[in-house]
Amino acid sequence: MSREPIDSPTGWVARHVRSYAESGGARGHLFHGAPTLLITTIGRRSGLPRRTALIYGRDAGRYLVVASNGGADVHPLWFHNVLAEPRVTVQVGAEVFDAVARPAAEDERDRLWETMTGLWPQYTAYQRKTSRRIPIVIVQPGGGGRPMT
Repeated sequence: MSREPIDSPTGWVARHVRSYAESGGARGHLFHGAPTLLITTIGRRSGLPRRTALIYGRDAGRYLVVASNGGADVHPLWFHNVLAEPRVTVQVGAEVFDAVARPAAEDERDRLWETMTGLWPQYTAYQRKTSRRIPIVIVQPGGGGRPMT
């Protein structure tokens, strides 16, 4: 089984991910003015590494990402992968590191939501499009993640 990550099946996202990874983060870190990272999760069914690009924020040394799926009524696949296996690999710019990801608890979500909508106001419109409560995911560097790339 190959350990090379499989990039997002969405064409423009896959191109963004490839450009980001191939340039060591020199291209693609900023997406329409917002900072992005690459997150590699393990597919909950396939067991294969899956990589996508996400806008991120920061909070007390942690990274924050939003499982918006563009406001669709279902969570993005990467979020389901995180729930099944929270150990992930992250690339921010040129830095690649292991991390542990978890959904924000309800008592911290509202504050973190404000942080993320401040970075990417479109998240507010995404939330209006769906009846699901869009999760915020906290990504903590370290934590015994396993190398996936």
